Amino acid sequence: MRQQALLTVTIAAIAALSACGNTSNADVKRALKDVNVIDESNLNEVMLNAADPNEAVDYFARTSAQNPERIELKRGLAKSLTRAGKPVQASAVWAEIVNSPEATNDDRVAYADALIRANEWSKAKAVLDSIPPTHETYDRYRLEAMVADANKQWSKADSFYETALGLTTQPGGVLNNWGFSKLSRGDFASAERLFAEALTYDPNNFTIKNNLVLARAAQRKYDLPLIQMTQEEQAQLLYTAALTAIKQGDVTIGRGLLEDAVETSPRHFEQAARALEALNKTVSKG
Repeated sequence: MRQQALLTVTIAAIAALSACGNTSNADVKRALKDVNVIDESNLNEVMLNAADPNEAVDYFARTSAQNPERIELKRGLAKSLTRAGKPVQASAVWAEIVNSPEATNDDRVAYADALIRANEWSKAKAVLDSIPPTHETYDRYRLEAMVADANKQWSKADSFYETALGLTTQPGGVLNNWGFSKLSRGDFASAERLFAEALTYDPNNFTIKNNLVLARAAQRKYDLPLIQMTQEEQAQLLYTAALTAIKQGDVTIGRGLLEDAVETSPRHFEQAARALEALNKTVSKG
């Protein structure tokens, strides 16, 4: 369908030029070049959003090498490398981009994101510090909060998380990050509240469900919350609660939760079965 539309544009452009008696070959070439730019822009968008990440990397690497002066192709390469799980390579490309006179503050934010993914926290902080405070975007404050978390600057982190929440219509991810921050500080009640709120925006996200169970179990609330879950997810969440209970010394409760996990799983839950067997052996020896 997209190719048909582009073919229609091409024919229309040529027909319009042909209707003019004084049209030169240069005019025709110029029109075709404009159509090619439209075609390439659409292809770039498709590769960024729909293609296999590694195919996108190959496409943008090849096209960028052929057109090294075009910064949007480098951006495509950097974004594709990030999607492909290659943050080190992505950060190297973003470093080239931010040193270009065409670089924007959004490029610098994306560079900081790649550095965080590559575990380069101090470099990421330096990049974020170089961005003017007037550049107020969700991504910028989400990353600022993560860096503050890494440096255990809790009040700063809370402030940045709160600001990020006000700048997005899809706050599930940042609520989950904020909840995990509270969990790591030992503020389990606040973590539980944030994870529960995150699930209202992203009810199918298993990571958030698991984090919610962790926060509750840390408060010795071992019953599963009333949330949407599949049978397999229920078994996994029971397993999470069981391990937390055992670590906190609630061995009998933990054993019961492991038994429930094995029984609940739609197929044999090997991890839970092994943990239950090991627990029973330990208790019998004791």
